Amino acid sequence: MAKKIAMYPGTFDPITNGHMDIIKRACKLFDEVYVTILNHPTKVTMFNLEERLYLMECAINENPQVKIAHYTGLSVDFCNEIGAKTIVRGLRAMMDFEYEFQIAAANQFLDDDIEMCFLMTKQNLAFVSSSTVKEIASYGGKLEGLVPECIIPALYEKMYKK
Repeated sequence: MAKKIAMYPGTFDPITNGHMDIIKRACKLFDEVYVTILNHPTKVTMFNLEERLYLMECAINENPQVKIAHYTGLSVDFCNEIGAKTIVRGLRAMMDFEYEFQIAAANQFLDDDIEMCFLMTKQNLAFVSSSTVKEIASYGGKLEGLVPECIIPALYEKMYKK
């Protein structure tokens, strides 16, 4: 039987406990989950690509089911490259649904062999986003419970590096 392979794309700037929850739950549904950073040349990020890859490796901590990668271009093209038939996305709220619905429709238009799998974020993590985490860090707020422990020093270093 062929492996069930999924791709979980995102910016992951930085990876949060919300992302980690989606990864953990996707691993229950798929044999392999590629957690992939879309390297979008015009998107401004706090952490560069190499830093985000490093932080992701630190957070995922050698889970053999999870493959970490990055790509440039269309998600459906990268899915075909790695043999994935599903794109996993997390949904926190209705505004996420509208955005994700549009992306799903575009992906179906580009390749109707690629399915979308939406996982609802657990309620206690529904407010967690990379943007929220960066804002809390900028004011020196508590990050425990929002991001994996290994991310906290990197966030504070970036925030307060002069």
